[in-house]
Amino acid sequence: MFPLSKVLRVLFVLALCVPAFWSGTAAAQGVDPWRKTNERVFAFNDFFDQLLVRPVAATYTTFVPRFARQGIGNFFSNINDINVFVNDLLQLKFDDALSDSGRFFINSTLGLVGFIDVASGMGLEKNEEDFGQTLGFWGVKSGPYVVLPVFGSSNVRDSFGLVLDTLFNPIQYHDEAEVRLGLFVVEEIDTRASLLSLDELVSGDRYLFFREAYVQRREYLVNDGQVDNEFGDFDDFGGF
Repeated sequence: MFPLSKVLRVLFVLALCVPAFWSGTAAAQGVDPWRKTNERVFAFNDFFDQLLVRPVAATYTTFVPRFARQGIGNFFSNINDINVFVNDLLQLKFDDALSDSGRFFINSTLGLVGFIDVASGMGLEKNEEDFGQTLGFWGVKSGPYVVLPVFGSSNVRDSFGLVLDTLFNPIQYHDEAEVRLGLFVVEEIDTRASLLSLDELVSGDRYLFFREAYVQRREYLVNDGQVDNEFGDFDDFGGF
């Protein structure tokens, strides 16, 4: 089934962003011309996170054994390797594409549908690629920073990339809507749980902290690590 609901949510947000993007290209590179709106959306996301998502993630961490959480994380990481493989090819990284396709095949079989990461033990380390990075590889500028409802920090380029990432996620094509929703919720909870230990490292203005962490991390990924470190140790917070 076509993943219509999730794509429409992203496209709706992008529809609000596009007019300002085309009229503000002079301020598009690495800046925040929509800061007031972004701060409101960030405040909503942060409130929702503190009210519901974080407590659920903390409960999940408390009651789900570590080995089970690791297996769940491996399962979703294995599914993501399909997307990574496609973007390897689009970025002409053929050695990485061979490695990531090998990871998916090995973990999907020997790793019991991805719950066990056998491939990493065989030297096939996971790469991190998505359509936002692919667009950057082919020269598409990032555009202004934008905070998406629910999805969080992004920019115009990565927001469009998110639509493509969604289309290439096989979970979205499962026939049962309940299964798709359930897997999405479990993935989001597992991801949030993996970031709980970083919460105490957030300091100062939370909005600025997350913005600068995101901007630097994305620049780092798009350029395959070949960037100047303008923000000290922000590149350590890759999950934001």
